[in-house]
Amino acid sequence: MVSKYVRHPLVRGMVTYAFLWPTANLVQQTLEGKSFGTFDYRQCARYALYGSLYVAPTMYGWVRITTIMWPQMNLRTALLKATIEQATYGPFAGASFLYFMTLLEGRSASEAAREVCLKFPQTYTVGLTVWPLVQTINFAFVPERNRVPFVAACSFLWTVFLASVKQKDPSTEETHNQ
Repeated sequence: MVSKYVRHPLVRGMVTYAFLWPTANLVQQTLEGKSFGTFDYRQCARYALYGSLYVAPTMYGWVRITTIMWPQMNLRTALLKATIEQATYGPFAGASFLYFMTLLEGRSASEAAREVCLKFPQTYTVGLTVWPLVQTINFAFVPERNRVPFVAACSFLWTVFLASVKQKDPSTEETHNQ
């Protein structure tokens, strides 16, 4: 069983994200002052579903595509991949998170689109300070089979940040953006 887990990076990534994303959400809820008795476990379950069934597969696909397109593992290629990721996968991932997590809350598509419009610019800007370095290290030094779990481990604090952004009241955001 363990050998199958090691040989299948997508499954390994899905299992990793199934634990990391809800754990990061629990950390975010704790930072808001909640505790064991007051945690929103439905919210936590949404993070587990989204992390394992959406983030891990899309990250795996992105890693596979970039490995096929640029198979070299050196600093120059890693910088290229990290730059391209910030222009392609980064915006896709940020907008998808805000949109689909809003839908998973039972809200409408128009509410989800509004949340993306209000919260995506800040989220993407902050991501530009984190992910180019993380992904340069990932693409330059981490073997392909370990890239999704490596990014999952690095994304723990990022997911706490995303959960915090997600919990902000959109009407407060709208006031700040005007």
